[in-house]
Amino acid sequence: MASTQQPTSSGSDGQRYAINDERKRKRMESNRESARRSRMRKQQHLEELMSQLTQLQNQNTIWRERIDAVGRNYHGVDAENNVLRAQIAELTERLDSLNSLTRFWADANGLAVDIPEIPDTLLEPWQLPCPIQPITANADMLQF
Repeated sequence: MASTQQPTSSGSDGQRYAINDERKRKRMESNRESARRSRMRKQQHLEELMSQLTQLQNQNTIWRERIDAVGRNYHGVDAENNVLRAQIAELTERLDSLNSLTRFWADANGLAVDIPEIPDTLLEPWQLPCPIQPITANADMLQF
């Protein structure tokens, strides 16, 4: 006679299921808490990045304003230099004309007049042989 054994549920099986359910519940709760902490860390990191972005945008704005101010100063100085160069050219031309008239007058009157030529260094002042001297500046000159 073949005997069939029916699974019997005993108290130990019920206890085992209860322990497994409790472990599963605790694990799910732990996972939820871990996920919550992870979301909080991500949110905090995002807020830090947004704060850093704002700070960098503010610094960028300040630097752009400074660069624009330096550019405006440069264009002003460049325009002033162009005016000075034009004045040098005009004054040099006048001096040449006056020297020519003086030579003509001296030749017509039989006088000897020593008229020095305009040195090239006056026409190109950046090539003047200058002793090395410190350049003094104050804070007002360097403002942006």
